[in-house]
Amino acid sequence: MPDENVTPPAPASADDALGAPAPVVAERPSRRAITLSVSMLATAVLLAAVAVLPAPYSVTSPGPTEDVLGKVDDKPLITIEGAPTYDSTGELRLTTVSATGGPGYPSSTLRVLRGWFSPWSVVQPREIQFPDADESQEDIDRENTAQMVSSQENAAVAALSELGRPVPATLVVADTVEDTGADGVFEDGDIITAIDGTPLPDYQSLVTTMAAVKPGADVTVTVRRQGEEVDLTVETTAGDDGRAQLGVYIDPDFDMPVDVTIDAGRIGGPSAGTMFALGIIDLLTPQDEANGQVVAGTGTIDVVGRVGAIGGIRQKLAGAHRDGARWFLAPEANCAEVVGHVPDGLRVVRVATLHEAYTDLVAIGKGEGDALPTCTGEPEGS
Repeated sequence: MPDENVTPPAPASADDALGAPAPVVAERPSRRAITLSVSMLATAVLLAAVAVLPAPYSVTSPGPTEDVLGKVDDKPLITIEGAPTYDSTGELRLTTVSATGGPGYPSSTLRVLRGWFSPWSVVQPREIQFPDADESQEDIDRENTAQMVSSQENAAVAALSELGRPVPATLVVADTVEDTGADGVFEDGDIITAIDGTPLPDYQSLVTTMAAVKPGADVTVTVRRQGEEVDLTVETTAGDDGRAQLGVYIDPDFDMPVDVTIDAGRIGGPSAGTMFALGIIDLLTPQDEANGQVVAGTGTIDVVGRVGAIGGIRQKLAGAHRDGARWFLAPEANCAEVVGHVPDGLRVVRVATLHEAYTDLVAIGKGEGDALPTCTGEPEGS
């Protein structure tokens, strides 16, 4: 069979009868073919140009994940000095989202189109994701960095407390809440040392003491003010959770018994706190908690170990599944967003505290994860 890609010869001439070779004549393209080719080329160039043009939308997609027990840029993500550490055979992966459309990172038209057709991406008008039109990328980076630093300190304090090593703290008043019993009573810089005669050597003791107080009740707060002890009578107020609060913002100064350094590279924000805390506990204990399992998760953490809600949970589920995780620890407060959006092969376990997250991690490592509570309220497979 002749090769279909060969151009057929030109019509024979009189010279062919004498055995002379026929000249090869190139067929001149028609005006219509030229016009069509130019039009197609112009269209392709136009489409390519439109594809890279910025669009007025933000696109949130699954971001990278990192093993908090591993390395980032050839450096350990978590380093602990002042206490022995232990190796682990598993992975504890923090999860992230990738967001475009903000200052310095516009969304291309092509990215927006891809986002619309992706089940794991969210496309929305730029002003919804980035409502402050005057905010610069430097402002966003600064805020994310501050949140990450606070998250790391909270994680270290919560992890050590979970291990039975409370971290001493100086409880410094940073500000008061307007229209509460504390307004006009405390001064910035006051150091709270006791409530109703109960000493407060750490932040956990403050939380425990206030838990026994009814909202609206008066308490006597002892503070150190300019080197002198002063007793203040304060009417407590009810917080959003219904518990009694003093009505002050505390800036605790922790005296860490060990040095914990966390370097997550360019990752910012507060949502990795729970995984940081689990990583610290894993490194400080001889038990191999994960025991070869790949466990991902997310959630903010405060110094007393409460796990808080985060954004982008569906994208984080997808990123965890993509990077090989079989288990995912999700904040209980995010469960409504989780149901119906779990990738096949990924099991999501709901957690509300660091203690729950750690207990669940140990169960997963022992092969008992199937009995753990999920966002639907029942164990997987029940």
